[in-house]
Amino acid sequence: MSFFISDAMAEGAAASTGSGWEGIIPLVLLFVVFYFLLIRPQQKKVKEHKALVEAIKKGDEVVTYGGMAGKIIEMSDSFCDVEIADNVVVKIERQNISRLLPKGTLKGE
Repeated sequence: MSFFISDAMAEGAAASTGSGWEGIIPLVLLFVVFYFLLIRPQQKKVKEHKALVEAIKKGDEVVTYGGMAGKIIEMSDSFCDVEIADNVVVKIERQNISRLLPKGTLKGE
């Protein structure tokens, strides 16, 4: 049967050349790469969004994550009333505000 399976020629047991650190080093390097490429930028983005949500005030023009743009007319701790058109007011959660628009942006439309 050596036609299909080559015979294994063992020359002896391989000597252990080092400790177990060689196996752990690639895992540590992989974690460091993931930290700097994925985890750290996401934490920075979350921190910036939290600062934005805390800084909004009545009269600001905002865009929500759903794409609606409007002017904040009333605020509470968790929710904002946003006027998206004349006499059309919607209540949204403060965390759903994605960005702040410059003053006067919505008047140009």
